[in-house]
Amino acid sequence: MHIARNRVVRFAYTLTDDKTQVLDRSGEGEPLTYLHGGGAIIPGLEAALEGKRAGESFNVRVAAVDAYGERDDDLVQSVPRDMFEDDDAVKVGMQFETSDDDGETRVVTVTGADADNVTVDGNHPLAGMPLNFAVTIVEVRDASTEELRHGHVHGPGGHPHD
Repeated sequence: MHIARNRVVRFAYTLTDDKTQVLDRSGEGEPLTYLHGGGAIIPGLEAALEGKRAGESFNVRVAAVDAYGERDDDLVQSVPRDMFEDDDAVKVGMQFETSDDDGETRVVTVTGADADNVTVDGNHPLAGMPLNFAVTIVEVRDASTEELRHGHVHGPGGHPHD
C-alpha cells in the first residue's frame, strides 16, 4: 500500500541541518505516526512521502519555505522586562505562549535579555533553514472512519481515546 491522502503513516527519521548536525530524530522503536494529507507534518516532507511504501528508505532536503518558512524579522521584538509575571526568572532560551490582537496564539523564544528589556522571537526555531531528513517508512494503512472524522491517528503512536 502506498502513502496517499487519508492513510496512516508510521516512519522513523533523523533530521539534520546542512552541517549534518542532528536536530531531531524519532525515538528508537518509536516512529512518528500521522494522518497523511491532514497537515500534521511540514508540507515538504509530506510531499516527499507521497506515493512511498512501507519498507522504503530515502533522504530528502526540504527547503525552508516548505518546512517552517522563511525567517520574519518583524517577529523579533524587544519588550519591557516588567511585562513578564516573574521577570527575574526570564532567561535566554525560555519559551512562552502569547496572543496577538486577533487572539492568535504563537510560541515565542527569549533570545536576549538585559536589566530593562527582553528580546523575543516569534519565528519557529527552524525557520529559515533547509532541513535534511533520512526516512524509513515503517507502516502504511488506511485510516479508520473514526480517525478520519477526528482528523488524527488513534492508538499506538497516535492520540489516545478512552
